Amino acid sequence: MWLLGATAMARPWHEPFVWGAVAVGCAVLRVVALWALRHEPKDDGFTDEFWVKLRTGALWLLVAFSSAVFAVALLTSSNAGDKLDALRDAGAEVSTAAVVERQSTRQELSDGVVKGYASRLVVSVPGGAERLTVRGAFTYDKPGKGTEVDVLWARSDPGLGGYVNESKDLPTLAENRWKAFQDDELGVGSLIAFIVVTLIGAILTPVFALVPDADDLQEAAWSAPLQTVRTALTVLVFWGWSPLMLGSQPSLPQMLVAVGSCCLVLLGYVATSLRSFG
Repeated sequence: MWLLGATAMARPWHEPFVWGAVAVGCAVLRVVALWALRHEPKDDGFTDEFWVKLRTGALWLLVAFSSAVFAVALLTSSNAGDKLDALRDAGAEVSTAAVVERQSTRQELSDGVVKGYASRLVVSVPGGAERLTVRGAFTYDKPGKGTEVDVLWARSDPGLGGYVNESKDLPTLAENRWKAFQDDELGVGSLIAFIVVTLIGAILTPVFALVPDADDLQEAAWSAPLQTVRTALTVLVFWGWSPLMLGSQPSLPQMLVAVGSCCLVLLGYVATSLRSFG
């Protein structure tokens, strides 16, 4: 539920980090056990063809779900630069403000179509700052004097200015939360990405769970080298996401791993499952 944003929370995300560490630890222990038992008969008590293929199908559904979640995370970010970081540090909040002055404005175009307007505004927050400067305010309609806009600002330091962007979920940004399906235009994109990647995984599930022979699937499940590769992939993805979960700055390699997590998980399992067709 947390991965889907149903229980969105602010950084640092200690609970998901702990559960991720537990999962990685269990995967590593399993690989160690497989290497220790590699000369033993490959019989775990569930060698019936039905159970082997059911187990493999369940694994692939989990892989599909995980890949879809990483695709959503790639499209959803609560970070919008140093300006928002400074506002959050000063105790950001979201208020409805009225435009008292529009100093400049320009059209935001996409393929020759006007998508909105970027303006330099001065707004008044009822019960707060009478004149709050907002640079680069994005609105779908051209703002004018008296136009009401939602502004993210810091009551303790109005000198930081404000942040206006009608394409963003400002309450989520103010609390620095990660939420999969936000109440903005990214929410639709992330939902589509989740559905598409899940469908791809759902298509691959019967291919890799039903087509191969059950004996080949059982051998793959007990293969220490193959499971070592999959566990290394799990450790790599957890390493890439660790600083993001804990609210620290990731290194370039960690950021690249986090960005590519969706493809790493899905393609990694496809590559390691091809031997089951032999």
